[in-house]
Amino acid sequence: MTWNDAERIPPPDDASPLDHLLFRQHDVVSYRQAVRHLSRATLRHRVDSGRWQRPLRSVYVARPGDLSLPQQRWVAVLATGGVLAGFSALEALGLQGYRKPFTQILITAERRIRAPSNVQVRRTRRLHDVDVLANRAPPATAAARSIIDAAQWAHSDDEAVAVVAAGFQQRLVGGDDVRQALRRAAPMRRGTLIAEVAAAAAGGSASISEVEFLRLCRRNGLPEPSRQVVRLDARGRKRYRDALFEEYQVHVEIDGSQHMESRAWNADMLQHNEIAIAGGRLLRFAAWQVRHRPGDVIAQLRAALVAGGWRP
Repeated sequence: MTWNDAERIPPPDDASPLDHLLFRQHDVVSYRQAVRHLSRATLRHRVDSGRWQRPLRSVYVARPGDLSLPQQRWVAVLATGGVLAGFSALEALGLQGYRKPFTQILITAERRIRAPSNVQVRRTRRLHDVDVLANRAPPATAAARSIIDAAQWAHSDDEAVAVVAAGFQQRLVGGDDVRQALRRAAPMRRGTLIAEVAAAAAGGSASISEVEFLRLCRRNGLPEPSRQVVRLDARGRKRYRDALFEEYQVHVEIDGSQHMESRAWNADMLQHNEIAIAGGRLLRFAAWQVRHRPGDVIAQLRAALVAGGWRP
């Protein structure tokens, strides 16, 4: 049986301190918390009777059945004395699309604990108060710190780029948040990559492929384009350019799967024609080309820029 946490009802104001604690912590308490409110004999009886369960030696759950995701997080935090971090903290803060089959916890470097199964414990020597949401239930690292931790713990550079970009896309962070957190936490694995992607995302790149396109330009010594530039079409409607090299009148669109839909395709063709009529050049690349055929992308972009007057 799995309980629905969305249906939980707050206890009345005159309920016992234990009831209020259990509500805040999704019915999960540590041994130390439990014995502040119950005798050891009562605690043992509740477990033996099946009313409560003890998933770990030091942690109790005040209901039977399978643990919900919030309960799993609380078990991990109370068992380790750490805070939710990385991908787990981001999911708790609202990031979508990056669920992991384990809970990530951050503790200080000097602590030594045995990690429960399904809990990934990481250590840090630098964790400033501003990077911790201590009053959150359960405590977690702040969004910017969670993003840089997730990026450095990611299984690949591609996943690191994706989670940093997603943090900006889904409005968990903005502006200089990530780079400031990175400076507080440095040195850090993939620090240069994280800073580069954060700068691109903060500067207006609205998708992972746009971030990767900007990185391609920088690595190959090309001019840096403006991103997500607003232009009015012939009907006065706002259109957004993924990238614009304004001095050379080169427009670039990075097409995802949504551009294959017939109405979007028709709008794209009209936009392409309007740019050509005005004397500009529009290059279009599929997102997979930016990632898997970067040489082709750079060759065509370089040729268009040179045709527009750029001199390397």
